Amino acid sequence: MERRHIGSLQVSAVGLGCNNFGRRIDEPASARVVHAALDAGINFLDTADIYGGTHSEEFLGRALAGRRDQAIIATKFGMAVDAERQGARPDYIRRAVEDSLRRLRTDRIDLYQLHKPDADTPIADTLAALDGLVRAGKVREIGCSNFSAAQLREAQQAVRAGAACFVSVQNQYSLLHREAEVEMLPECARAGVAFLPYFPLANGLLSGRFRRGDAAPVGSRFVPGAWGASSYTDANLAVVEALGHFAVARGHSLLQLAFSWLLAHPAVASVIAGASKAEQVQGNALAANWKLGTEDLAEIDRLLKAWRSS
Repeated sequence: MERRHIGSLQVSAVGLGCNNFGRRIDEPASARVVHAALDAGINFLDTADIYGGTHSEEFLGRALAGRRDQAIIATKFGMAVDAERQGARPDYIRRAVEDSLRRLRTDRIDLYQLHKPDADTPIADTLAALDGLVRAGKVREIGCSNFSAAQLREAQQAVRAGAACFVSVQNQYSLLHREAEVEMLPECARAGVAFLPYFPLANGLLSGRFRRGDAAPVGSRFVPGAWGASSYTDANLAVVEALGHFAVARGHSLLQLAFSWLLAHPAVASVIAGASKAEQVQGNALAANWKLGTEDLAEIDRLLKAWRSS
């Protein structure tokens, strides 16, 4: 599989999101997903201390026994594990990294990411603490998530000479959520920061499983009252249908289109997608093989502009 750079790290163009571990799937199923990813050439595994109530890191660490050197582990801190464990204060960062290292059963975290901005802690203090972790060899690179372009610029300006700086930003981005193109992606290109899209399938709308006129499947995030219900609209399903026809007419699937379109942007380093089964991982790994041309991208833009103006 194609490799791209996040700072000094070489990561697979498709990554595995581990947010299902300990939440939707148990430890044996999580291990099967991890091994399927490594076997398919996916080396970039992204988790967070809060996923699965900390079980995601634990499951991932045990699944990587004997295969740790095949993986680039990315994890996050900063969101509330509980009332005490949250934020980006230097003292908490030092505690959080030790907790993650223990759960992951490793001596280093390849990419350590601040999960969200902390308005109560000066970013310079956070960066100084993270730089200390890099110098101690506990972390290789640092990144951020859910930052605005202005917050990323502030962080880059606060870095001391020779100290570690954010080499990546992980924000929402997909065919149906393109806000990152306005400021963040240009800022990443200017600063040489890798962009990591999360929700690349727009919470599943771009998976190819949903059809206009069908009721939202029972148990899905789109049923009335669920958090994703507002996005399950006829207009959204119509553009999903149009994008699916576009892909099929060219011998590909909607899933392949969703991944390949993201990877056509040079700032995107890896498309992070969750999975609950080994077969899903294998499908995701193959999804990035379509290289979209300029005419393809122009037609996709036309479809999306018609949707936004409808």
